[in-house]
Amino acid sequence: MNALSWLRQATLALGLLLGGFAAAHADQVNLDGSEQWLMKSAEGRDYRIMVSLPEGDVPWTGGYPVIYLLDGNAYFPAFHAAKRAQDRWRSSIVVAIGYPSDTPLDFNRRAFDLSPPQEPARNNPPQGGQDLFLDFIEQRLMPKVNERFKVDQDQVSLVGHSFGGMFGIYALFTRPQLFQHVVAISPSLWWRDRYLLAHEKAFTEQAHAGKLDLTHRSLSMWVGDREMPQEIQDVRSLQLRLEQLSQYGLRSDFQLERGEDHMSIPFRVITRVLEELLSTRRF
Repeated sequence: MNALSWLRQATLALGLLLGGFAAAHADQVNLDGSEQWLMKSAEGRDYRIMVSLPEGDVPWTGGYPVIYLLDGNAYFPAFHAAKRAQDRWRSSIVVAIGYPSDTPLDFNRRAFDLSPPQEPARNNPPQGGQDLFLDFIEQRLMPKVNERFKVDQDQVSLVGHSFGGMFGIYALFTRPQLFQHVVAISPSLWWRDRYLLAHEKAFTEQAHAGKLDLTHRSLSMWVGDREMPQEIQDVRSLQLRLEQLSQYGLRSDFQLERGEDHMSIPFRVITRVLEELLSTRRF
């Protein structure tokens, strides 16, 4: 078995393992400074939305910066605590998208929401819902957030890990107007024989043809140095290819985090991600 095949099997096995750690009959913990919503997609899929509320006056920009966070069940508590630990970050909002379950990572739901369509259709677990999930974020979740809060529309970000990082890059390539900033932590670029390459090609061609406004758009990618060498190389290579688009406004960055592996890195870099997204407003 080659390294890439091993990584694919390990990733799927880890998702199944984490999905099995359900806390039977556990009561949800309510975190100070947060609130939760239950929302449905147009297709009737349920989502648990966890919101780290802004504190203090509306910033001088006229709105609060917003960070949309994928796999919210797993990562929201840490992001929420890190945000509130720094006074300068409290006037921001973290909107975490999760599922109404007791698992940190709902393997079946995220496998559908964060993956591209597959032919023939795969049903165990179901895949292919990334465009429907983007529709939910753009057409249902974002309007509710905008209605509930004053949002700085020039400071809207998306953060995702693994499949979520892959999804974030897909969102940049296909709906670049949706987020100013995307942070992709250990993105699964190998998925489906590197299916993102086709979207990258179309995105790059549109940029060169002057059909995209990439002003104040950014993509930051983070990888642990204990991940598979091919994974590290894939992410580094993507960042190098995207550098040519800096002439159109796109900023891209690659960070190799020492001593971290695929599952430890999202918790290691939370403070630095918040620093990057919240400390400097892009004009």
